[in-house]
Amino acid sequence: MPQTSDRLFDIDSRAATSHSGEPLRLPVADLMPRRQSVPILAAFVPVFGAVALWLFTGSIFALWFAALGPLIAGASALDAGRAARKQRRVARHTLSTAIAETSRLVDERHDRERKQLDSQHPDVIRFLADDTAVWRDRSSSAPDIVVGRGIMTSSVQVTGGEGAEADALRERARHLADAPVIVAGGGGIAVVGPQHLAAAVVRALVIQLCLAVPPTRLSVTSAKPADWTLALPHWNSGAARTLSVCEASVPLDGDCDILIACVEPGAPIPPGCACVVTLTGLTSARVDERAHSTAVTVEMLASAQALDIAGDLSTRACAFTADPGPPLVALGELLPRSAENVPVPLRVPIGHDGHMTTWIDLVADGPHAIVAGVTGSGKSELLITWITALCARFDTTSVSFLLVDFKGGTAFDALRALPHVAGVITDLDATGARRALKSLRAEVQWRERALGEVGAREIGDERATFPRLVIVVDEFAALVSAHPELHETFVDVAARGRALGMHLVLGTQRVAGVVRDSLLANCPLRMSLRVTDPADSKSVVGTDHAFRLAGTPEARGFAMIKRSGDALPSSTRIALTTGEDIARLAKTSRGPAPRRPWLPALPSDLDRSSLQTSPVMGDIVLGLADEPDQQRQCTATLKAEDRGLLVIGGGGSGKTSVLALIAEQSPSPRLVWVPREVEGAWDTLSSLVDDPPDGAIVLIDDLDSVLAQLPSEYALEAVHNLEHVLRAAGKYRVVVAAQRFTGAVSRVADLLPRRALLAMPSRQDYVAAGGDSATFSERRPPGRARLDGTLVQFARPRGMPGNSSASEPSVWRPTAPITGFVLRPGAAARRLSTSWTQAGCRVLSVEEANSLTSITDVGERALVIVGDGEQWQRSWRTLSAVRENHDFVVDAGCAAELRVLTGIRELPPYCKPGAQRAWLLSRGEQPRRVRMSKVDAGPGAQLAG
Repeated sequence: MPQTSDRLFDIDSRAATSHSGEPLRLPVADLMPRRQSVPILAAFVPVFGAVALWLFTGSIFALWFAALGPLIAGASALDAGRAARKQRRVARHTLSTAIAETSRLVDERHDRERKQLDSQHPDVIRFLADDTAVWRDRSSSAPDIVVGRGIMTSSVQVTGGEGAEADALRERARHLADAPVIVAGGGGIAVVGPQHLAAAVVRALVIQLCLAVPPTRLSVTSAKPADWTLALPHWNSGAARTLSVCEASVPLDGDCDILIACVEPGAPIPPGCACVVTLTGLTSARVDERAHSTAVTVEMLASAQALDIAGDLSTRACAFTADPGPPLVALGELLPRSAENVPVPLRVPIGHDGHMTTWIDLVADGPHAIVAGVTGSGKSELLITWITALCARFDTTSVSFLLVDFKGGTAFDALRALPHVAGVITDLDATGARRALKSLRAEVQWRERALGEVGAREIGDERATFPRLVIVVDEFAALVSAHPELHETFVDVAARGRALGMHLVLGTQRVAGVVRDSLLANCPLRMSLRVTDPADSKSVVGTDHAFRLAGTPEARGFAMIKRSGDALPSSTRIALTTGEDIARLAKTSRGPAPRRPWLPALPSDLDRSSLQTSPVMGDIVLGLADEPDQQRQCTATLKAEDRGLLVIGGGGSGKTSVLALIAEQSPSPRLVWVPREVEGAWDTLSSLVDDPPDGAIVLIDDLDSVLAQLPSEYALEAVHNLEHVLRAAGKYRVVVAAQRFTGAVSRVADLLPRRALLAMPSRQDYVAAGGDSATFSERRPPGRARLDGTLVQFARPRGMPGNSSASEPSVWRPTAPITGFVLRPGAAARRLSTSWTQAGCRVLSVEEANSLTSITDVGERALVIVGDGEQWQRSWRTLSAVRENHDFVVDAGCAAELRVLTGIRELPPYCKPGAQRAWLLSRGEQPRRVRMSKVDAGPGAQLAG
């Protein structure tokens, strides 16, 4: 076992002494003053005097003076004790004040001593706090390492003083707390403890050394390097002194000058480790070196923290040590003045490597390319330079471009003027971008057909006459994040594009986790400007060279290029393209306009006369369907064999116009338009159940609104009738329109084979109606819909024939000889009785009619028997006579009484409340709706209310 010692490792004590000054001295206080003697002689003098006075005077009273002696002696003793106590209090106060002041001075000298040690031997946190300390020259050739913070011997000395407080102060002055514990780095360090904790300590120690020593003096190696070690500028820097890092239980990386190893508990310590740091807690450890041991608090770093510091050091190294490289060159200096078709396809200059022009051949080096680089590294400028160079070298019969900008929509604005550019797609128009990119699959099929028609196998065949198409994407990660389904499209183009003359150039800030392996494998041409993650650099060019590129403005435009046949990437500076270069090229370029790989967007207003009519009898033209994946726009129709169509759309979306469009193409005898008015809608749906119209077209507008106006029992029955109609569809077609996909509409929707989704108020409504969330748009024009998943613009009808309105029910007056009327008592009943009496009718209550011998014996005047439900129930004889042989009228407000008095369980025809409606049953027939005349009803009568 190593012996514990008060001497804590090697430090530079001379520097500490220089700030400590002379020893601090405590005063020696006399806390025990000498006791005063009793004044015996002075006490006996009064006694002797009193005896002499008594002998001289003979008075006995003179002897009282003898008592003064003891009194004077006692008083003197008391006064001496008081003075001694005061002296002790003064001495104690003096010593306490001296100890407090000396303690403050000890703390100040400790602080100065600690700061000087931290300045001479900073750990990671102090390096980060003081940027000027990084890579500052040290006098010692061998780097020292701070293994933690603990207690060390101080050079501060305290002398003098007595007592426990002075002893404690002297002991505290001899030890410096929270001081850096330093070991010689050349001896090697082994960190013993759990893997994850020990590895964090190893990272902190290595980063500390790399912050202290520049890569020109220290080279870092490892048998199993981690990402953060690879990111260090010290990694394999070739310096004379070598630091070997061993984070896990792996073999050591050969000979080294400094070894920092992670050792699991119980495992042997690697040779060459003179210092052993044994973790005893989460941040506590015991440091053993040269038979000395001390407790310390260790410093730890997570992998992400180490990676960030390594990246900053790499940037620092590039700023101080990187070769400035070739000067900036203009693309105009590398290009010919006019387009020329050269025998080598798509080979162009894009920059200069300091010795010669850098050429890129997208066909020979590709056929597809990846361009990586963080924001501000010059990625967009590289793409613009490459495109401009291709346009300068080749005319439109050789190459055309589809540009996709998903970083704000302005990167390729200057290139729109070039005749080679077939189109520019931006993230500002998400719907148009998705549509154009989906057309790429159709472009693949078109090129396959075009090659097959001329008997060619690839575009290099002279019989192939169409140009190559280069698809350039700036911010590919943003594109596939917004439209993940397009990733498969790019994978398909990458796999089949070589022979078809379709080339991908994908620009992205990050590659790892963004570009799938299946796509990356087909992009052998790799270019990378500066990236912030070594994994991205290695994914693109196979090394971390792109990660090591400087991030300064002067280094903007430097790129690492790796072709399919290159073992290592090469460095070049991308040429700069100016607006004048592009403008001059736009004027001098020649050739026909290139074929656009997608069709124009659907018009927002479409006349039916512009559409091709269907040759099939009975088909109805709906509009123009857009099929970008087929590069086709064709007429959408409602076929004769289609059983129906559901149209969902918000207010103003054009759903009524769709029904009007269908109506104007249907002959009147074969058209059934269900009215929006609820009474008419109820009657029409009921009639469709009883008498299905063969060969007709049934149109129902605002179904959800109609059902919402009906009472619950009528709404359920109406939905049931409509379901019956739809199940019987086949001989006729049903088109239903609604604003919202409610519960009742959803039941009907399941029975309609086709569905059109117009503009809706929210994405939630659109998805609830069966739409794909990715296809939702808040800016759809009227008539724009997704018909069975296909984007369609419905044609504008020539006119709006309007919704057929239901006819008013016939007016009823008591003209029959005998009429029974069911009406709740009230003002309306009294007005009716008065009006009928004035009209010449005889009006009796049910009780009065019961007193008649025979109700048929009423004379020539018409008889009206009026009563409420209870009165009629109590008079079954009269009720039976009237109901079976005469007219029986029930006010619409007495629906419950109708069922009780007539025994009819089916719902009667629906009556609008407050509209003077009633049901008429003639001699036992089914009830039919009638309207009371205003004269009969009287002013303000509300029979059904």
